[in-house]
Amino acid sequence: MKGTAGSKESNDCLITIESSVERKIEINSIVGVFFYDQILKVVEDTLDEQELYNVKVIVEDKGALDYTIKSRLLTAIERMREDV
Repeated sequence: MKGTAGSKESNDCLITIESSVERKIEINSIVGVFFYDQILKVVEDTLDEQELYNVKVIVEDKGALDYTIKSRLLTAIERMREDV
């Protein structure tokens, strides 16, 4: 199962999520020096809300705001669930 959402355009992010044996989050961001912890928190909180613990998430961020990251992640989760 795998899902993706978003783009690599400025002020957006591309998120890929897939099943895994443990939770793993990889963040590549042009603003990571300043906002890595905040991006990680948004991803972890969203995964917790969705009760997803055994997934791998890759975030390729191009300066997206929190609400964009969350909405892209929720869309990727939905697409992953549909990919059964």
